[in-house]
Amino acid sequence: MFIKKIKQTSFLIALISLLSANVTAQDTTTLGIKDALNYALQNFTDARKAKLDIENANYQIDEVRGLALPQISGSAGLNYNPRLQMSALPGELNPTDPGKTLLVAFGQKWNANAGINVSQNLFNQAVFTGLKAARTTREFYALNVQLTEEQVIEKVATSYYQVLVQRQQIVNVDSNISVTAKTRKVIQGLFENGLGKKIDVDRMDVKLSNLESQHQQLLNAVSQYENQLKFFIGMPIDQPVKIVHAEITPSKLGSLLVDNNPNLNNRSEILVLQKQSELLGLQKKSILAEYYPTLSLSGSYSYQGVSNSFPVFKGINKGANWFDVGTVGLSLKVPIFNGGATRARVSQSEVAVRKLKEDITLTQQSINLDFENAKNQINNSIINLNRQKRNEALAKTVLDNTSNNYTQGLATLTDLLDAQNALFEAQNSYNTSLLDFRLAEIQLIKAQWRLRTLLN
Repeated sequence: MFIKKIKQTSFLIALISLLSANVTAQDTTTLGIKDALNYALQNFTDARKAKLDIENANYQIDEVRGLALPQISGSAGLNYNPRLQMSALPGELNPTDPGKTLLVAFGQKWNANAGINVSQNLFNQAVFTGLKAARTTREFYALNVQLTEEQVIEKVATSYYQVLVQRQQIVNVDSNISVTAKTRKVIQGLFENGLGKKIDVDRMDVKLSNLESQHQQLLNAVSQYENQLKFFIGMPIDQPVKIVHAEITPSKLGSLLVDNNPNLNNRSEILVLQKQSELLGLQKKSILAEYYPTLSLSGSYSYQGVSNSFPVFKGINKGANWFDVGTVGLSLKVPIFNGGATRARVSQSEVAVRKLKEDITLTQQSINLDFENAKNQINNSIINLNRQKRNEALAKTVLDNTSNNYTQGLATLTDLLDAQNALFEAQNSYNTSLLDFRLAEIQLIKAQWRLRTLLN
């Protein structure tokens, strides 16, 4: 009855899955490892943001470049003076009362003007340094895009292999369920013929129930890992996907260990830090530029009109006078003393450079550590894989012999169940070793700056 119930449930699940597949087949996205990686580089948020940083760096270059170009501005104004300012003239100029200070109002009630101003930096070390820094910033963001994409590749590849291993675990559980169901059928037959015990049948029912629960737990785990994979590649969580089955087999170790040590100069982490160090050097130069004089050329032209009545735009015959004014000049500014503020900022920038050098050293040590750990992990994984493969074959042989002995009354049910558990554990251990190998392989490829080979 229990087996019949399981078969009915499995049939219903298969039927529902088939109907669901027919409904959503057009919307399902098929993902292989290369598909997932390329999709992530185009759609994951971090990758898109890194590319936006490059676009923004181009605008920063335009901004700094604008400071080196002529600055042109126009102006216009209209003023009304209800009370003109009085100016004091010497008493000698007073025709009516000599010796008494004479107060006279200069100007007109209405004043209008329109003009244009032009200035051009002839020498400004801060602007020149800033332009170079802006270009270096774009290079920094370009390297950061490369680093971000490598981090995305690492996350996606790791998540993808986790999905495959979990699916392989499901295959193992299904196989164990099949073997256990066959064994139960044999025990049921022995019981019905008076050669077995009811408790043995019950024990097999309990094991089948536990395996079904484990099967459901693995299904939930696969669903979670698939959602995690969708998140890492920037795909909507509700998007149905079909993960392409790929045999997870170890690569040839010799092809991975071509280099005994990673080339640190090619690692994106190091390149980004080195470019950041270059930016800090330019920042220091920008601060030092405050010691330099600045020279600029300026010019202005305006057309002004004055009148005691409105509108000012009346002709000269109606009391409005218009005239133009133009100036051209050079402006030189020489810094002399600012209380040591510039020197303090230079010292701060030097400390920042020294701190970054420590970060570079730490990153290099971390890369070497990861490289050595990955090599050791791969070597250990190879040993474990070979051992687990032998254990799996041996456990299968033991299970076959124990099954025959049980049917002949030479082994107990406990021996049979132990043999089945041993095979199941050996299969799981082999899959776990495969995942460990893949994760170590990814870290080793990363240390050798070859993560992009996963895209090919």
